[in-house]
Amino acid sequence: MNFPIVRHRRLRQSAAIRGMVRETVLTVDDLIQPLFVTYGKGVKNEISSMPGVFHFSLDTLEEEVKEIVDLGIPAVLLFGIPETKDSVGTSAYAEDGIVQEATRIIKSRYPDLLVVADTCLCEFTDHGHCGMVHTFERDGHVCGDVMNDESLELLVKTAVSQARAGADIIAPSNMMDGFVQAIRAGLDEAGYSHVPIMSYSVKYASSFYGPFREAADSAPQFGDRKTYQMDPANAREALREAESDVLEGADMLMVKPALAFMDILRMLRDQFDLPLVAYNVSGEYSMVKAAAQQGWINERAIVTEMLLGMKRAGADIIITYFAKDMARWLREKQ
Repeated sequence: MNFPIVRHRRLRQSAAIRGMVRETVLTVDDLIQPLFVTYGKGVKNEISSMPGVFHFSLDTLEEEVKEIVDLGIPAVLLFGIPETKDSVGTSAYAEDGIVQEATRIIKSRYPDLLVVADTCLCEFTDHGHCGMVHTFERDGHVCGDVMNDESLELLVKTAVSQARAGADIIAPSNMMDGFVQAIRAGLDEAGYSHVPIMSYSVKYASSFYGPFREAADSAPQFGDRKTYQMDPANAREALREAESDVLEGADMLMVKPALAFMDILRMLRDQFDLPLVAYNVSGEYSMVKAAAQQGWINERAIVTEMLLGMKRAGADIIITYFAKDMARWLREKQ
């Protein structure tokens, strides 16, 4: 049958009908709010390239977390900016590290709020790479190779220290080969077999990370991350990366970034049954904020459509700097 018997507009003629047949629904339970925690006291500094996103010291963190809890957002993703850095990222796995201390504070005040700990070394190393580096000079320039297997031991130490501090979910973002297997074994051996791993399974070497690297003070001091993060041109490789993480014991899979990689979200959704996470990254956030501040777009409408698209592509969970805004808009809609 075809037109005029079939008329698709019949199911679009009123808000009530459109709502009744809507296939994808965004809720506050889908959202995770990232937080940047730093050393010092009385710190609440807006990140210049990410309007509305701040660095918080431990003493100013509670007010922000209270707002997140009051909005009904179920989880936060913690990133730490330490006071000192070294070549092996010692602050990442210190018992009194910034992420560990923030985790303890949050869980003591709001035990039902899920704390997701980003497990990486880039914020904590003086060279800005996500693992241990062998450095050398070539033609007068400092170069380096990121050492895969040697880095795994440090990443395991970081994950265990985060779990010991009370993190509910470990989220390794380093993209070393075998990182899920190593961290799973380390957590189990330390008595944290109940702590799930939200793996950054498909993490591209993307240009959308620029504002984050200012926020986390994590830009590489030499070279780039293309030897361990994925080539944005590749799709089949994403399936291989995700399959490895599934076999190694990942509990959730992530695609980062999300906006330019919704085809990858759909591929993973069709291939795997694990919960799927989309990371709506800093560059995606900042572009929308900048255009909205110029009056060029309707921020609320654009953000809603963007996040809805990620969920329609297959995401069960969305990490987004818009989480608080979205939670307010969803509440207003009720």
